[in-house]
Amino acid sequence: MAIKPAHTLTIIPRLPPSLERLRELAYNLRWSWNHDAIALFRRLDSDLWEKSGHNPVRMLGIIDQKRLEDAAANESFVAHLDRVYSDFENYMKSTSSWFSKTHGDVQDPLVAYFSAEFGLTECMSIFAGGLGILSGDHLKSSSDLGVPLVGIGLLYQQGYFRQYLNAAGWQQEDNEDNDFHAMPAALVRGHDGKKVVIEINYPNNKVFAQVWRVAAGRVSLYLLDTNIPENERSEDRDITDQLYGGDIRNRIRQEILLGIGGCRTLEALDLHPTVYHMNEGHSAFGTLELVRSLMEKHSLSFAEARELASTALVFTTHTPVTAGHDYFPPELMDQYFSEFIPKLGIDRKRFLALGRRNPEDDRESFCMTILALRMANFSNGVSRLHGQISRRLWRDLWPDVPEEEIPITHITNGVHFLSWISQEMEQLYERYLGPSWREQPAEKSVWRRVESIAAEELWHTHERRRERLVAFARRRLHEQMKRRNASQAEIQSIEDALDPDALTIGFARRFATYKRGTLILRNKERLARILNDPKRPVQIIFAGKAHPQDDAGKDLIRQIILLAREPQFRHRMVFLEDYDVSVARYLVQGVDIWLNTPLRPNEASGTSGMKALANGALNVSTLDGWWDEAYLSTDSDHRPVGWAIGRGESYSDRDYQDQVEADALYDILERDIIPTFYDRRADSLPRRWVALMMSSIHSLCPQFNTNRMIREYTEKFYLPAHLDHQSLIANGAALAKEHAATKRRIRTAWPSIQVEMLESKFAAEIPAEESVSFSARVRTGALTPEDIRVELYTGPLNSDGEITRPTIAEMQPVRRENDAYIYEVTTVPCCGSGLHGYTARVLPRHPDLKHPFAFGVITWAI
Repeated sequence: MAIKPAHTLTIIPRLPPSLERLRELAYNLRWSWNHDAIALFRRLDSDLWEKSGHNPVRMLGIIDQKRLEDAAANESFVAHLDRVYSDFENYMKSTSSWFSKTHGDVQDPLVAYFSAEFGLTECMSIFAGGLGILSGDHLKSSSDLGVPLVGIGLLYQQGYFRQYLNAAGWQQEDNEDNDFHAMPAALVRGHDGKKVVIEINYPNNKVFAQVWRVAAGRVSLYLLDTNIPENERSEDRDITDQLYGGDIRNRIRQEILLGIGGCRTLEALDLHPTVYHMNEGHSAFGTLELVRSLMEKHSLSFAEARELASTALVFTTHTPVTAGHDYFPPELMDQYFSEFIPKLGIDRKRFLALGRRNPEDDRESFCMTILALRMANFSNGVSRLHGQISRRLWRDLWPDVPEEEIPITHITNGVHFLSWISQEMEQLYERYLGPSWREQPAEKSVWRRVESIAAEELWHTHERRRERLVAFARRRLHEQMKRRNASQAEIQSIEDALDPDALTIGFARRFATYKRGTLILRNKERLARILNDPKRPVQIIFAGKAHPQDDAGKDLIRQIILLAREPQFRHRMVFLEDYDVSVARYLVQGVDIWLNTPLRPNEASGTSGMKALANGALNVSTLDGWWDEAYLSTDSDHRPVGWAIGRGESYSDRDYQDQVEADALYDILERDIIPTFYDRRADSLPRRWVALMMSSIHSLCPQFNTNRMIREYTEKFYLPAHLDHQSLIANGAALAKEHAATKRRIRTAWPSIQVEMLESKFAAEIPAEESVSFSARVRTGALTPEDIRVELYTGPLNSDGEITRPTIAEMQPVRRENDAYIYEVTTVPCCGSGLHGYTARVLPRHPDLKHPFAFGVITWAI
């Protein structure tokens, strides 16, 4: 029988006084993006560093006491500790961050950043993939830039699964429990020393969650954990058992905890954000809790509190397909929110309408993304192409609004360079670019200095990383073979796997069908010829996990495994199991080519290629996600930065699409990539290849990093949201009340608005660039010209007779005629010749309106 303890206690390592600072360093994840700090921990015991999973807290808890005593007596080690701690202390206490220098006069801003997963480092297994890695990089760059931000997430008992493959090449999953007390995390306690616990009402009972704090530089991440004795039922303790685990019922319980529980955690910690950023829709229930809290604190109606809450809400969507978003059936919403709805002062229909495309359809499920889009004043996709796709995907939420004006913009993702660049590459950048590359990675002038790096140095640095990748891959393959009880002959053959001098292609990501991990395998005979050319060999390293329920994704992995066992591929193609941050670092730091083959437009952004480019790898990808932007938006001198598979074409026949793009990939390899890589002079340097590496780094690094991304979020979203929220909440939320009343008045009177274009007095054909006068008659009903904005909308017509590439000009009231106003404007209607069209539209006007469609009403000319 399993024995439960009567009481618990936590054992901590006993460090010599001169090494006590190691504890502080270990509990702040800033070490994870500082090579010198990692070297310090590795120096204590390199084998134990690997055994502990690169976890300094666990390592200090199990290290032999004599090693600690020896290190304390070692002057060189203590000096190394002094250097690392001094750098850490200077970083933490710095008052010269970008935010403090640029926006230091802003009063009391605080951003709360909500995400279902955070990928900060490999020893914190609370993330599944790209979304979590982005969240982790978001926190790190916010710390580097000094942006006042806290993270809110969940602390999963099992985290994401460990992957291994059976003899048939089929993915198996193994879930390991996280030991929170041996991780860089600490329970949050109040002034009385008791742990902070928040509570949430679920159907028929309360659920409690304790709060853990993770320090990521100057940023704190707070994580909720329900696996505590206060929860008597196992289903309540299991809410935070597994990331994306369980059925739809557990999913809604997790998202209630993240959103509503996250807001209550901030209250319990006496933190008062002025901005709430939802990274994906998982936390969108928090918008409702924010409204409820504002209603209670300021005696507001739902409409007034929603007006106030919306100013503070930012939403980022990452999913370009409808099916990828979270939907909950109405009966499940009734079960979990029947007691919550009355606290908002609205009825069930109005509540469920917040998450529906069609508020009148009582059978429609409740969508978390729709809730977030309806509530937030600021919404964005994560690349330029994804912004376009998102506007198309959700245009039904803004009827009668042209697609290009749907209020979903884009801020392209980036990566945190210091977390992903190899130590060798960091030293090279430090020598030639100076410290500015670390402190100002978004500055183009910094990366122009890449051209000054000696070709020999850049190439030899990259070669060393490829050699390390091959050595790492062989070790990993050896471990995989032993786990599967392979024969001794098979294990010995690993020594012949991969060539440290061969052109190396990397493909590592989640295995989903749209990512097409097997596209390069489509023509086996052609691929075998490419890989096995004795003079110009090529090799491919695959890695990645499929979702446990995605059998189609698992089958892609199986196909790779079976092909890699065939004699012509055995030494040129490998699959590394259990893809994680550590494997990712070796890959992005060592490959020559980073391959990405998503089916356009299913990749929202993708960031792995950004990590590779900062390490000198070149990207080969279909024009999707970030690469559509990067490849087509290079510097004005049009220097090449990599290769594009196709030109963004889409075919209705999926099989034909795959065939066309596989052939295009083989062509690029045979005609361009391989000849360029193996074009060596007498000095054995591939100078054309190195020139491409420099061009890619110089052109793309300033744009595709999280420092640039965070600056954009701060200046486009966070600061405007903060200022708006402060303005509306002042004086008992007087302005929020006024805004709500104005919206109610205008929406009530809007049905009486009519607009018609008057017959124009110009010829049917007019010369280009000639100014033209337009007139419209507007009946305003109970509204006045001060309440509305009348616009001329003109542009060339497409084959369907629709206006495209519109030019918009505001029209002004010039006189009143009976019950209407005449509006006019004189303007150049458009650029270019051809058939054009024009019309007029009426929108609400308000001095504090963030976007003209916030009122949800628009009238076009009849």
